[in-house]
Amino acid sequence: MSHLENSTKVTKFKLLGLTDNPELEVSLFITFTLIYLITLTGNLGMIVLIWLDSHLHTLMHLFLSNLSLADCVYSSAVTPKVMAVLLTGDKVISYEGCVAQMFMFVDFAGVDCFLLAVMAFDRYAAVCKPLHYTTTMTASVCAHMVIGCYSWGLFESAIHTGFTFSLSFCSANVIHHFFCDIPPILALSCSDIYVNEVVLFILASFNVFFALMVILTTYAFIFSAILRMHSADGWKKAFSTCASHFTAVTIFYGTVIFMYLQPSSSHSMDNDQLASVFYTIVVPMLNPIVYSLRNKEVHNAFRKVVVKMKTLLS
Repeated sequence: MSHLENSTKVTKFKLLGLTDNPELEVSLFITFTLIYLITLTGNLGMIVLIWLDSHLHTLMHLFLSNLSLADCVYSSAVTPKVMAVLLTGDKVISYEGCVAQMFMFVDFAGVDCFLLAVMAFDRYAAVCKPLHYTTTMTASVCAHMVIGCYSWGLFESAIHTGFTFSLSFCSANVIHHFFCDIPPILALSCSDIYVNEVVLFILASFNVFFALMVILTTYAFIFSAILRMHSADGWKKAFSTCASHFTAVTIFYGTVIFMYLQPSSSHSMDNDQLASVFYTIVVPMLNPIVYSLRNKEVHNAFRKVVVKMKTLLS
């Protein structure tokens, strides 16, 4: 009975936040506000642009629009609360709010993770098997891939959130982080967290290494195909596209590996926070740039929208 009573004591948590320096809080608030506005504008703008322009109703842009949606949601699960803490100084988050934040973040971060792998496979099919692309990447296959990404994200999020908040939280409620992430929440529990740590390691390892295996394998074939090209312009264009993709993949997966796949004894909360800022706040802003804004079809679609708006306003 005492265990059940102890487990109900914590009804809210207090986020430690990023800093207690008032001057730095203002600077960070302005910076994160700008980043978040760019994130929403870039990702939501990409979704609307793809929806409006029939020339962008392709499988590649289907993946891009879903990546933009995932970026918007998982960034919105974290960034607004961070901004509110920096602006008001109120670091309290309700128990239910913490559960919801973790669930949404883990869900759509997982979707993002596997969409990156799906997009790499799509590029492999387009570059290495161009004659078979339409039969390999059918609408049905792509729809199943996207549904699979969302289903896995939902499953993984339910597992992590359920396991984490089934633990007992006796009296400690100060989260040494700027949002309700799994490791800092586990650190507060007065229960045995061994099973949670094993589950976290297994699922995070599967996410990272399976997706990375797909990405690295497909790009090995892509680079091999590029080296067989006789056009210098083709080389430059392909390498430029791949370099942008690898930049985003390195930032995203590098910080995830650093955050989740190191032993708990090696965790430094300060380093974890710095890594988390990149993949929760910065990466969603970068994805529209590295995946979409370099796309000539997107550029043309954007110009058409601008021309139409000027015509309507004139």
